[in-house]
Amino acid sequence: MKASKPSGFAGLGERRWAALYVLCAGILMIILDGTIVNVALPSIQSDLGFSQSSLAWVVNSYLIAFGGLLLLAGRLGDLIGRKRILLAGLGVFTAASLLCGLSMSPEVLIAARFVQGVGGALSSAVALGMIVTMFPEPREQARAFGVYSFVASAGASIGLLAGGILTQAISWHWIFFVNVPIGIAAALLSWRLLRSDRGIGLGNGADVVGAVLVTASLMLGVYTIVETAAYGWASVHTIGFGLLSVLLLVGFVARQATAQNPLLPLSMFRPRNVWGANLIQFLLVAGMLGFFFMSSLYLQRVLGLDPLQIGIAFMPVALTIGALSLGMSARLTARFGARRILLPSLILVAIGLALYIRVPVQSTYLLDLLPGMVLLGIGAGLTFPALATLAMSSATESDSGLASGLLNTTAQVGGALGLAVLATVAASQTGLLLAEGENAASALTGGFRLVFAISTALLVAGILLAATVLRTGTARQASEEFRDEATAEDAA
Repeated sequence: MKASKPSGFAGLGERRWAALYVLCAGILMIILDGTIVNVALPSIQSDLGFSQSSLAWVVNSYLIAFGGLLLLAGRLGDLIGRKRILLAGLGVFTAASLLCGLSMSPEVLIAARFVQGVGGALSSAVALGMIVTMFPEPREQARAFGVYSFVASAGASIGLLAGGILTQAISWHWIFFVNVPIGIAAALLSWRLLRSDRGIGLGNGADVVGAVLVTASLMLGVYTIVETAAYGWASVHTIGFGLLSVLLLVGFVARQATAQNPLLPLSMFRPRNVWGANLIQFLLVAGMLGFFFMSSLYLQRVLGLDPLQIGIAFMPVALTIGALSLGMSARLTARFGARRILLPSLILVAIGLALYIRVPVQSTYLLDLLPGMVLLGIGAGLTFPALATLAMSSATESDSGLASGLLNTTAQVGGALGLAVLATVAASQTGLLLAEGENAASALTGGFRLVFAISTALLVAGILLAATVLRTGTARQASEEFRDEATAEDAA
């Protein structure tokens, strides 16, 4: 009887890894949507008659729903079951994608993009929590986080490439239609492969007042950030809505401190590795998203590349992230501990960004751009899995969805805030250089250089946090487990 037990566990292991790949395929579809739309915006504008100001809402409506609902969606996963929330999210996202592709007016497309954001938040918020419960063993969990981090990190680059191909070869409608068969397949396979969980029950965290406060605060905050391009940072609109968002957040924190069953127990923030990893992720995503956005504009508006060429130019980043996060990252994290891997990885990202501070107007890809992209890919491929490990290190069966939603929220808000601030800085610097008599290409490049410098500074701040706040934890134990398992593998 005992002899048959290992094979049963082996089969279960294979099923878990198959479930992980299906889970990541669904999440990849959602992450791709964040960048694939940007490439198609000019075609959407000319086809549907968007004004220049209203066109931004094709992106903003999605961001507001996505960023605003992540925390609530993660907690709902803990309360009523993460599998249910994931399947609901995939269903909503797929249906909304079909509606986006069929849209024949700006109003319908904007509304459908908002619903897409709701579906994306529901699915993304519970993903890391599901990985924690599927892979409780540290070394396997590190490998699983590596797969997820590859999807999350490389998805943006792949989205640029896919957006260029679909838009140029067929039409912008297909950047949404392509989600339909993928979403249906991901939902069916997730229903079949993922373990069902009933959750801890709404009575253990159904804080309706807290849910309203945090959702309103996050949605209003993301709205205020993305609208700074239209109103400016010092406007009554920005300051007023920004203060209201902060007041709602303060009210939420006060509610969590007194509620009998809080939506977000403040005890979650006691471990230094949890709040430290979330803050570092905030800075990292703000810096890297600003880099990707501005370097895309540099390739397009200064070097004259088309969308497909831009996607190909970023492929070294995606390939390097994939090569590391799918194997090497897990082994290094298991052997040395997440903190020891995170510090040098953040330094590599910072150096990669710093190389762009002096980027010339007429640059050569192999000499001026490729080295920085390779360093960014290496650093990100090691950084994101380590951050996920640290941020989820204290998560339990009852709150892993909330921890997952929190990490996604810090990334989303960090990206929105970083992009809004850096885009404003770039435009202001470019305007100053134009006023001083520089030509358009030189002025644009000057604005981008300043953004790259600020992005580097954000990474330096993240490095200082990692060095002073994070704790090594159980790296020695993980190293011993790594050596034991490696010896067993060698003997086999």
